[in-house]
Amino acid sequence: MVKKEILNFFSDFALRHIGLNFSKDKAYLIQSRLDELSKELGISIEELYHDSRNRLTNELLNKIIDVLTTNETYFFRDKIQFDVLRKYILPELIKKNESEKRLRIWSCACSTGQEPYSIAMLIDEYFPQLREWNLEIIGSDVSKKVIEYAKEGSFSQVEVNRGLPARFLARYFKQKGNRWLIDKKIRDMVRFMQINLKDDFSYLGKFDIIFCRYVIIYFPEHVKINILNRLEERLNKGSYLFFGGSEIPPPFGKNIKRKNLAGCLVYFVP
Repeated sequence: MVKKEILNFFSDFALRHIGLNFSKDKAYLIQSRLDELSKELGISIEELYHDSRNRLTNELLNKIIDVLTTNETYFFRDKIQFDVLRKYILPELIKKNESEKRLRIWSCACSTGQEPYSIAMLIDEYFPQLREWNLEIIGSDVSKKVIEYAKEGSFSQVEVNRGLPARFLARYFKQKGNRWLIDKKIRDMVRFMQINLKDDFSYLGKFDIIFCRYVIIYFPEHVKINILNRLEERLNKGSYLFFGGSEIPPPFGKNIKRKNLAGCLVYFVP
């Protein structure tokens, strides 16, 4: 059994470095994830604790972040949101931005990349005119490990079986051994970055669409509101912000409004 002192240290570590709030009833998660990392490194949890306290390198920091973060995702998660994106939001933004022919989209907790790749496939399939635009799709995550995975664009059979329409698998993927490789055209549409939402991200500029799905639920309330207010500052007028289909964010922002599009709740800046 891991000492309470060690669990408390890594609970504080998660809150301090990435804003994640592990409540006391989630101590078992910290223990199981530390056990996984210590085995990978070939050291005891006590040695991991000592190194983290006394000689924390960037490499070790990234490894601890990787193991403490949750990376659940799949293609076209919350399908209704992608339907609304295709039927209402993208046509509206294309009309709005026609003169400058520029569209910027940020998937800000993209894990292994299925979300931004889903956006890219949807755009390629239904809005081929955007190939001639200045189109940017950014996928980011706090975990270096999952970002490197996303960049590869290589997925297991289980991963492509989750949410991906069969025609998209046939059109945009090629099988290589037991992996499915996404088409280079789609992979090149997405730029991946390691970004901690607790840190400043104003350098990214403004966006027309931000996906912030299934991430704020892990933060304490004050961190949630701080992140959401800063996300609002990254939105252009007439732009949209998506949360997870089952998420209800806390009140935030002065200009953000809610609206219902075909049964889907979205947030926008009028």
